[in-house]
Amino acid sequence: MAVEHGEGPPPEDLPPGELPPEAEVGALAERLKERIYATITMIAVLVGLSAGHAGLAGALATVLTTALGLWLATVVADQQAHRTVHRRRATGRELRRMLYVSSPLLSCAVGPAVMIGLAALNVFALSTALLTAVGLAIASLFVWGCVGGLRMGGGALAAVVAGLLDAAVGLAVALVKASAGH
Repeated sequence: MAVEHGEGPPPEDLPPGELPPEAEVGALAERLKERIYATITMIAVLVGLSAGHAGLAGALATVLTTALGLWLATVVADQQAHRTVHRRRATGRELRRMLYVSSPLLSCAVGPAVMIGLAALNVFALSTALLTAVGLAIASLFVWGCVGGLRMGGGALAAVVAGLLDAAVGLAVALVKASAGH
C-alpha cells in the first residue's frame, strides 16, 4: 500500500521497535516538549503554593491534581484532534504513542511531591520545600537548554547560553507569578 512518504504500511501499523527513525525521534521531541511545558506550568503552581495558603496535604493534592489535570487534558485534546483529522479514535499503537508522549506531564509532580514529603518529615518547612522544588525545576530547564545547545553543535558556551535562556523563562514565570501575589 502506498503512503505519503513511500511504500509500506503507515508507521502506526508497524510492529513495536520497527518505527522509522524519524518517527521515534519525533516522539522523543514531543515527549521533551511535554516535559518542558509541564515543568514551566508546575513552577507557576509551586510559586503560588509557596505563598503559604496550603498545608502539606493541600500542597500535595494541588501538585498531584495539577499533573493529572495536565495529562488528562492533553490525552483528551490528542484524542479529539485524532478523531477530527483521522475520523476515528486513536487505538493500538497510536494510543500508546499518545500516552508515551504525554507521560512526562505526570512525572512533573515527582520532584515537588518528594520535596513536600521531606517537609512532612520535618526536614524543612513547606515553603522551603516548595521553593526548592521551584529551583530544581528551573535548574532542569537550564540542563535541557544546555543539552539542546550541545546537540546543536554550538559548543560549550552556546550550550550554557541556551541553558541560561531556558532557565530565564522558568525564572520569569516564577517572578510573574510571585509579583501577581498568587
